[in-house]
Amino acid sequence: MQTTDRDALKEKIDGREDMTLIEVLGPESYADYHLPGAINIPAGAENFDERAQAAARKDDQVIVSCKDEECDASPRAGRRLEELGFTNVLDYEAGKEDWRAAGLPTE
Repeated sequence: MQTTDRDALKEKIDGREDMTLIEVLGPESYADYHLPGAINIPAGAENFDERAQAAARKDDQVIVSCKDEECDASPRAGRRLEELGFTNVLDYEAGKEDWRAAGLPTE
């Protein structure tokens, strides 16, 4: 799985690039704040596979994100998406803490 950084992700969001941005943390963390346009599908959710397949097509660009570089939820979710046949998965490794630390907008 490939990764992306804050600048590249910001460019995609600002350019309204066609992608599905998934925060894979729990609903409480998502409700606290999340990246603009992100949807919430927790990595450990029992219905992760079904929700991911309903949110994006297998050839869509899908970006997964979690809290920070220490968080293993986005790499796990990204690998699972690839196992499900998704072909264009990126992991925003630095996560939403990096985004917020840069002073970028959140929802």
